[in-house]
Amino acid sequence: MNRYLYKGDADGRFARYLGNHDRAFLSGLFRSMLRIRRIEEEIERRYQQDHMKTPIHLVIGQEATGIGCCAALERDDLVFAGHRTHGAYLSKGGDLKAMLSEMHCRLNGCAGSRGGSMHLIDKSVGMAGTSAIVGGAVPIATGAALASQMQELNRVCVIFLGDATTEEGVTSESLNFAALKKLPIVYFCENNFYSVQSPLATRQPPEREIYKWAQGHALPAVQVDGTDVLAVYEAMKVAVECARSGGGPTFIEARVYRFRAHGGAGDDSKTGYREIQEREAWEKLCPVENFAQFLQDRGMLAAAMREEMEADIRDEIEQAFEFALASPNPQEKDLYTHVYAD
Repeated sequence: MNRYLYKGDADGRFARYLGNHDRAFLSGLFRSMLRIRRIEEEIERRYQQDHMKTPIHLVIGQEATGIGCCAALERDDLVFAGHRTHGAYLSKGGDLKAMLSEMHCRLNGCAGSRGGSMHLIDKSVGMAGTSAIVGGAVPIATGAALASQMQELNRVCVIFLGDATTEEGVTSESLNFAALKKLPIVYFCENNFYSVQSPLATRQPPEREIYKWAQGHALPAVQVDGTDVLAVYEAMKVAVECARSGGGPTFIEARVYRFRAHGGAGDDSKTGYREIQEREAWEKLCPVENFAQFLQDRGMLAAAMREEMEADIRDEIEQAFEFALASPNPQEKDLYTHVYAD
């Protein structure tokens, strides 16, 4: 899979878009990615304590996709996702305390302790829902885009999906329908080249390019470097404008890599489904640290500024975990909340 690695240097990846943005915007993108990285690392560190009664799917290594994507959205735009939810939820502005409470199965979790890590939701910021079923959220997001169009709302829908989701029939059906009706939706594919522990090469023909496959459904489709937050943002800006102006859907394939296991804490490369050297090669393209270095080299991110960011983020994470652990457990009577029967 090293053939998928970005071959250029960091300057070539970020510099082409540098003139489009001011220092505050660029440092804000970095802080947002750093925040997700530190949150995920602390979740991973604490996971073995067995207080979080939920499976987890970390986005360490994939921070640029969520942040770059959601930075192009408005608060009222809707985001849907699959099982790897943390990045999308936090990028869209989801409440960290509610997220951690949900992961600790507390009553005030964002899904009322019913969903866990794979079913995060925060409608107040447009995080509309997630589904652990591969491809399960794709038709739901497509339906939400149809509703937006029929109600004449100035709202764009985004669905985060993985490379394996493109192998589900419902994805083809949704792309076809969205193109036919010119729905205001962006299909955002985080292609990390693995479905659990099955590499892309064992699931799809080697000559297949996912974004070209999407083009076959008669909609614009592009491929971007998913470790480059600015490349992701620029592609999303175009896609969102197309959707909002009535131009219809866009498919974005962002090539990226997860540094940790498919599920749980730690790295699972030692099981043999991927080479440790492959992961190490991708880690050199770290979306967080490479962008930090790029900004530092241009005087846009001083050491003191980063230290302040780190301290603020550390305090926020500590307070959020304390809040979650002190939150009430659900009670038996709560089993009947949101349950409907004739």
